[in-house]
Parts: sequence; structure tokens; C-alpha cells
Amino acid sequence: MTKIKAAIVGYGNIGRFVLESLQEAPDFEIAGVVRRNADNKPSELADYAVVTDINQLGKIDVAILCTPTREVEKYAEVLLANGISTVDSYDIHSGIVGLRSRLDAIAQANGTVAIISAGWDPGSDSVVRTLLQAAAPKGLTYTNFGPGMSMGHTVCVKSKEGVKNALSMTIPLGTGIHRRMVYVELEDGYSLDQVARAVKEDPYFANDETHVMQVQSVDEVKDMGHGVNMVRKGVSGKTQNQRFEFNMSINNPALTAQMLVSAARASMRQRPGAYTMIEVPVIDLLPGDRDQLIAHLV
Repeated sequence: MTKIKAAIVGYGNIGRFVLESLQEAPDFEIAGVVRRNADNKPSELADYAVVTDINQLGKIDVAILCTPTREVEKYAEVLLANGISTVDSYDIHSGIVGLRSRLDAIAQANGTVAIISAGWDPGSDSVVRTLLQAAAPKGLTYTNFGPGMSMGHTVCVKSKEGVKNALSMTIPLGTGIHRRMVYVELEDGYSLDQVARAVKEDPYFANDETHVMQVQSVDEVKDMGHGVNMVRKGVSGKTQNQRFEFNMSINNPALTAQMLVSAARASMRQRPGAYTMIEVPVIDLLPGDRDQLIAHLV
């Protein structure tokens, strides 16, 4: 079996878990890791190439982007144009349609595939929401996150001037409404009011109730656990009161990483273009013989 050659681009929380998921995947070969400082090589990367330029890794089938969301587009554009397919966990919901359109044009022109927003929300939760809406076309779905650490929101806070370290916790209030509890360590000379204002004005936080608090050590309150409770109540045909509920409790970066690796596999099976996860056949996420999968899962 010819294995899929994958590169990990970025090596923070998600990148570390992507490495583990690739190590456990029977159909992947880890080509190497791309990061800003190739000399910073932790022990778990001893057997892998660590480079600053993906071109140093030779032929790559797919790049798994483990970068901050706001850097996804610039990396994907370059890689897709150079013949490398990409997957990412872009998580700004309001920007997904535009990103898909822009990357679709590049991917089609260069014979590559981009699967965007392939984490767990957006991502696997998007697939569940789609299935629930198919089961009850009329109705409402409430997606309640947490309580737990939001990686995208945390990275956003860390990018603010004056922030040494940060943690953003998502607290579900019900019916899809959330509170953001933000804990920050400040650099010397910066005020909490100054940082809190910058956080609350950011699109990541602007639509939610947000509280920003200063702490001595973010590590003392850090917990990567997360979860979701999804409820849909609606109508199947003309029958009212159809109710569905989906729950999970997870390690946030571990699940994001696993979905990225599954999407990387699926990218090898799509025609050139950009896709969200609800556009990808779910069977394409899995390794193995298609007929055997159907016999086992249907």
C-alpha cells in the first residue's frame, strides 16, 4: 500500500496531537514538521525532519495546517498553488464561506484539494448538525459548548498586546448561548482594562458575554477538556415533536488533531477544489476497504 505523505505545519498544541494521530494511522507516512525555528526539536521529533520550509521535505501529498486560524489562509494559498493539498481547523464561523470560495479557485487551478474547518466545531459537529436537520428539516438546533478550553479563543487572547499567557474558557448557558471566561497573565506595564477592551472588541468575543480576569498563573487553571451538547427539536414530514440529542466530552486538541488527520485522508479522494466537512462523504474519512467498511457500519 502506498502511504499518504503528510507534513505537519506548526507544532503547538494541535501539532503535537496530530503527530500522535499520524503515528497511529496505518495509511500515512510522516514526512516532517515545518516550524519557525527548526533548531527547536523536542525529543518526540527526534526521528523526523524538522524544517522551516516545506520544500525541504521533498514531495508532499498533504499539509496539515496546525497554525492559528488567522494564519490559515496565507499558508493554504501558497501550498495549494504549489501542488500540495491542505487541511485546516479554521474556526471563525462567519469567515468559512468566503475562505472556501477563495481557496476553491486556487485549488481547482492547481489540481489540489483543501478541506477547511476540519476540527470538531466547525467540523465533526457540523456533520452531526447536518444529519439532524435531514432527520427533522423544520426545527431548531441548539449547540452548547463546554465547559472547557477554547483553543481558537485562547490563541486570539494570547495575540493581544500586553498578554503574557492566556486561557479562554467556554461556559454554556443553554439554547446555544455562551459565556466566555478569560484568564490572563499580563506583561509589565499593561492594565487589565486595556487588555479586556481589546479582547471584547475582537470578533471572536464580540457576540458573547465575556469576562476577563487577571491571574498569577494560567497553568493553575488550565484544562484542555471540552465538550458539546447538541439538541434539535423539529418536524419529520408532518410529525411534530421529534427530539434528538448528541453529547460528547473530549480533550479539545486531541479530537481536533484526529479530525484533521481523517480529513487529510479524505482529501486524497476528492476532486480538486475546496470543501467543508459536510461536503465530504463520511466514508472517505476512514482507512480500509470500502466494501468492508460498508458491511461493518451500515
